[in-house]
Amino acid sequence: MASTINLIIMQDPKTKHPQPPHPTPQQEAPGTESKLQPKADHGEKSYRGSGKLEGKKAIITGGDSGIGRAVAIAFAREGADVLISYLSEDEDAKETARFVEEAGKKAVLVPGDISSEDHCKKIIEKAVAEFGQIDILVNNAAYQMARESIEDIPSDEWDYTFRTNIHAMFYLCKAAKPHMKPGSTIINTTSVNAYNPKPILLAYAATKGAIQNFTSSLAQLLADDGIRVNCVAPGPIWTPLIPATMPQENVEEFGKTTPMKRAGQPVELSATYVLLASEGSSYMTGATIQITGGTPTI
Repeated sequence: MASTINLIIMQDPKTKHPQPPHPTPQQEAPGTESKLQPKADHGEKSYRGSGKLEGKKAIITGGDSGIGRAVAIAFAREGADVLISYLSEDEDAKETARFVEEAGKKAVLVPGDISSEDHCKKIIEKAVAEFGQIDILVNNAAYQMARESIEDIPSDEWDYTFRTNIHAMFYLCKAAKPHMKPGSTIINTTSVNAYNPKPILLAYAATKGAIQNFTSSLAQLLADDGIRVNCVAPGPIWTPLIPATMPQENVEEFGKTTPMKRAGQPVELSATYVLLASEGSSYMTGATIQITGGTPTI
């Protein structure tokens, strides 16, 4: 009886994806996938599921593009329905929803600003209304803006960065917790900037350090409830946020200073989020998984 064997070809990680320079045009924040050059890889053609999240219901903030899109695709192909929270990038969000639905799963789109506690509550209410439960909460959305000096940072931008990156996590976790049963998981996105902060990302890096500690504390706080809390610390990942928030010279050489000499692609993180959302990580809580292309975090 003939059988088909799918061979996975091992590739050199340094050359698996595009290397700098990246001659991509600058964008207005928050950026869109359609203008990104080279195009990012979210696993559209490569990610294959195996039922790790069958029947689960997930919320992903910043799910329209970048890491969030890659995670949404992976979760859907692993069997989860997905609520995609995003700011205002309707076309990107619809494209992500299309991939979720092509996997045979339900996609719910919720636009709006997570820096508002009221909107965070609405996201949770919508998930409960659509899914009846919440099994996975991925706090992924973030705001950053490169500034050359502290004098260049407007006070309202500093405040907005904190409200989006760390306050929203508190709002969402607080609202979601009553709807999460033992075995549920929360996954936060921190950054290599929590360990090696870039001076031009003063506000962003500060929030990522806060996320690191928030995750550790919350994991201990929710352990008795059987809810696990972990986070992922990406290095330089190629997403629309980069040309929308970084100087052109940084964009063109983005990722070059890592030991792998390139930026990571969103698809290279999705399997880690699946692990943290699944029973494969049942003894992991309060942990951080670094995906940095070799940039040290110690």
